[in-house]
Formats: sequence, structure tokens, C-alpha cells
Amino acid sequence: MRKLMTIVFALSLLTSFSLVAQDTMKQDTMKSDTSAKAASVTGKISDDGKTFVSDKDGKTWTITNPDAVKGHEGHHVTLKAKVSPDKNEVDVVSLKMAGDNMKKDNAQN
Repeated sequence: MRKLMTIVFALSLLTSFSLVAQDTMKQDTMKSDTSAKAASVTGKISDDGKTFVSDKDGKTWTITNPDAVKGHEGHHVTLKAKVSPDKNEVDVVSLKMAGDNMKKDNAQN
């Protein structure tokens, strides 16, 4: 009887260790999926407020939180955002109107 109880205890202990190992593996994969990087980018918000076109390379990004840019549709802005290059998405943290230096330079000439 004692031998049987020892075997049952050992099996339950091994089972609980394997469950804990599986749980930590799920957490590790979730951490590696966060590929968004904080960045400051300048460009124009589309007229519908759903996309952003970068001045630097002309790349178009999908805005994941369009409410954050409400009222700035069609404007030239500088965004502080979390950029996900693999998904072509930006999550806007804050924005400010960008100065239009090209118009100022042309007016001086």
C-alpha cells in the first residue's frame, strides 16, 4: 500500500511540473510577439484619419487607433508612436503639428 501511495504521489508531482513548464512557455512566446518600437515620425495623416504617410520614405502605415488623430485628418504632423514595421502599423501615443519649413524657405527666396 505504501509503495502504491509513493508511486501516485510521484506521478502527480511530475504531472504538475509538466503543466508549469507548458504555462511558462506560453508566456515566453507572448513576450517575443511585441515587435513594436517607440519612434518619432513626421508625415501626413490621410483625409479619413486611418493611414499615415511618412515624409522620410513615403511609406504608408495603418493607424491602429484613429481616435488619437481625430481633428488632424489631412494635416502634416509629427507622431510619437509605437511602430510595428512587420505589420505596417503605428499606434499613436501623441502628435503635434509639424512646421512646414519648405514653404518658409521658398518665401525667403
